[in-house]
Amino acid sequence: MKTLLLTGYEPFLKFKTNPTQSAVASIEGKVIGDYKIIGRVYPVAFKEINALIEQDIETVEPDAIISLGLASGISSIHLERIAINTIDGREDNTGFKPNGEKIHENGADGLFSTLPLKHLETILLNENIPVNISNSAGTYLCNNLMYSELHYLQQKQLDIPAGFVHVPPSHEIGIAQRVPSWSQEDITRAVHIIIENLQSN
Repeated sequence: MKTLLLTGYEPFLKFKTNPTQSAVASIEGKVIGDYKIIGRVYPVAFKEINALIEQDIETVEPDAIISLGLASGISSIHLERIAINTIDGREDNTGFKPNGEKIHENGADGLFSTLPLKHLETILLNENIPVNISNSAGTYLCNNLMYSELHYLQQKQLDIPAGFVHVPPSHEIGIAQRVPSWSQEDITRAVHIIIENLQSN
């Protein structure tokens, strides 16, 4: 059976929970479509994330990778198209504040998702799930992880579907922060549908 590495993040900054952590916990160990799901929840730490994703790719030897992140203020699933070779923005959970550094000094300026984005967009819309293909994963940990996993796969010449999906806040966050939100059930369902339909192009 094929294996899919599904990653999420722990809570960070002002967010007391993270719906990606909950989604990974709900799906971990299940068989969805062609894939057995191996879940990982990563710390929000710039100086740790590259080593963590590289180690998990080596250990799990996945046939596909989907990484999840929380984006406050969005009201639809965002299928990320590209990651850029830059970190910038707010402090992470360790107190480190990036300032435009490169993720990989000799890496490409940008790397594209290898997920079937248009196909997934169509499937999600047919399931009445709001979705957009996004052309910016930002410059925080989500972009960092997306870039790092694609860069590592490229260096190792591993041709597998891999990419990043941003999800809206859960209602718990939405109520606390007064931002658009989804139920955790709907967030997890969207991730399930993405995995289930990963094989078709």
